[in-house]
Amino acid sequence: MNESTFNALYADIAKPLWKYVARVSGRNDIADDVLQEAFFRFLRSSRTGLSNAEARLYLFRIATNLLNGRWRRGEDIGGCESKEAVTEGRFDIALDAAWVLQQLKPRARELLWLAYVEGMSHSEIAKATGLNRMSVRILLLRARRQARAFLEPKGETDGRLP
Repeated sequence: MNESTFNALYADIAKPLWKYVARVSGRNDIADDVLQEAFFRFLRSSRTGLSNAEARLYLFRIATNLLNGRWRRGEDIGGCESKEAVTEGRFDIALDAAWVLQQLKPRARELLWLAYVEGMSHSEIAKATGLNRMSVRILLLRARRQARAFLEPKGETDGRLP
């Protein structure tokens, strides 16, 4: 891979990958470290000839594996330090979405971010996370239910009698 090809790839993928890691980990310093390590590992791999779309999935896979490794080692990942808005334009929605993401477990954060912010299909999420495609469907459904539970008002009914 030559320098101009790498620069173009980096320009396309670095910002979305950093945002993903920052939101899932809740820390900008971890996002900086994981981004650097992901690109380093990508360059050292034999996959530098991939298309940008394939390289994107591979880099998200590397970043996800690095995050999972941090969690397995018990490294502190939590607390929302990231100031990046989840949605642009609607500040109230961004605050709710950021808060909800931080309430969820890391795997649920990963899946929701990849599906709804990155717009990945179930197959792409499976490639990026190393999960089975059917597992992605089930885990994503559970993550959506958990997120919805955080957004529903407590103590109110939907018009049904108890």
